[in-house]
Amino acid sequence: MRSNGLKARMRARGKVDGVLHHSDRGCAYASGQYRDRLDALGMRVSMSRAGDCGDNAIEESFFSTLEAELLCRNRFHGHAQAIVAVSEYIDHFFNPQRRHSTIGYVSPIEYELRWQSR
Repeated sequence: MRSNGLKARMRARGKVDGVLHHSDRGCAYASGQYRDRLDALGMRVSMSRAGDCGDNAIEESFFSTLEAELLCRNRFHGHAQAIVAVSEYIDHFFNPQRRHSTIGYVSPIEYELRWQSR
């Protein structure tokens, strides 16, 4: 599997059965090998339609926020340092604390906990 980020999330979260994996139509994500691996994990594949930028609006918003709140405010001395900073931002701020308008102004972790308790 190509994505180290996906592997890390699987290790941290455990069960991924039924999780939605959304991507663009890039060749890496559209490849049969990658899609077969997602299927074997029980993940549902969601791929944006060609030419429909609205499909990726939430992802684009995330990257814009990441750039404004972390990347533009810091200078990294190498790739490894940037990876650590982004991981810490996501795991210790963005997911547990940052409120999101698309999910009712709660954090992603709070949203998931509420969803699981239904």
